[in-house]
Amino acid sequence: MSARILVVDDQAANVRLLEARLQAEYFDVCTAADGFEAIEVARTEQPDLILLDVMMPGMDGYETCSRLKADRNTRHIPVVMVTALDQREDRIRGLEAGADEFLTKPIDDVALFARVRSLLRLKSVLDELRYRESNAALAGVDTEPAGEESEAAGAVIVSADPRAAGRYAGALPSRVTARGVSDPAEAMVAVQDGTDLLIVDLTSPDYDGLRLCARVRSDAATRQLPILAVVNPDDVSQAVRALDLGVNDIIHRPVDAGELSARARTQLRRKHYADRLRDQLDQSLEMAVTDPLTGLHNRRYISSRLRQALASANNGGAPVSVMIADIDHFKSINDLYGHEAGDVVLQGFAGRMQSALRALDLAARYGGEEFLVVMPGAGMAEARIAAERLRSAVAEEPFVLEDGTDIAVTVSVGLAQASFGETFEALLRRADAALYTAKNEGRNQVQAADAAAA
Repeated sequence: MSARILVVDDQAANVRLLEARLQAEYFDVCTAADGFEAIEVARTEQPDLILLDVMMPGMDGYETCSRLKADRNTRHIPVVMVTALDQREDRIRGLEAGADEFLTKPIDDVALFARVRSLLRLKSVLDELRYRESNAALAGVDTEPAGEESEAAGAVIVSADPRAAGRYAGALPSRVTARGVSDPAEAMVAVQDGTDLLIVDLTSPDYDGLRLCARVRSDAATRQLPILAVVNPDDVSQAVRALDLGVNDIIHRPVDAGELSARARTQLRRKHYADRLRDQLDQSLEMAVTDPLTGLHNRRYISSRLRQALASANNGGAPVSVMIADIDHFKSINDLYGHEAGDVVLQGFAGRMQSALRALDLAARYGGEEFLVVMPGAGMAEARIAAERLRSAVAEEPFVLEDGTDIAVTVSVGLAQASFGETFEALLRRADAALYTAKNEGRNQVQAADAAAA
């Protein structure tokens, strides 16, 4: 996995050493000599990961990391603190500053590159979400992870030792509700139920913790769940294997409560950010294809689906028919009762339309009070039945405003079945001509277009 890594250290010898080791693994490397330069390089170069020394003049690594994580342009970049400091307080301070990992010199190459690969995989997922969201997001929507520290969360702790599970649960942030289990099968069931964090003790001989981690990662429903693994400090191979299987973070036994709390907060914060991105992306994509007033598809989406259906029909697939429905005298509804009443009618009409159509029909608000329905697999007979059902559903019962006012509404419908080789534009012209006939002949009726000329 190739990536661009920023190495930050005020000692030139340390920079050259790390640069050589990284380049030997085919990473692209950029460097900075102090915290101020690191922040500037991170903003301009947008590296995929930052290896940050702690002890630097002017601004130390803790402050540098805090500023990087506070900046919306750099907070998504993973930071690994690299230092000779090995005290518990130093480790916790680094994690609380926002660091994703805290490695003590001298650094074991195997552990370093396993951690780097793990963080780069995570960042690639977030980058893809950020890229899609930036292309599809609505203007002015904030996707920053604000307020995650106060949101309730759930954790599942897998340990064969109930006392250890209890200690781990007690060390988690107060907003986290933890559940301890000893059976991996039970754990797989538990994590399906809205869990935000999975803690797996890999040191137990009573079950295969790595297999559980692999199952969680292979299941689509739990693939994005953060996993924090507990390992023995001298079992480097197990830690590396866990990271390669997709474990997000590791912590060594004996587990320090403060470090566990800091690492758990990091994982929950990152999950919160990713969830916000996914939710915002889903909302943006939904709004890109949906009419916000009626909840039906919009013109762009239905046009695309009609072109697909026509292409299929022209290649020997099922027939396709279209329906254009237009609410009669809609302008007079707005004039007499106001535009809010007009919106009520449009929303009610959309509901009745969906009830009247077949499950596979696609309905859209095509513009104003005009609606387009694409009917895959329907010939003219099926299309006429659905259209008459819609017309009756609209005419037989008035629409009721909030103040109890009844508004009688009718609809005119034009139908057309696609002929072989017919274009999108030609089909819609025929359906529109049939609608025009329905309007001219008294409204509240269905008219079908003649077959297209050969």
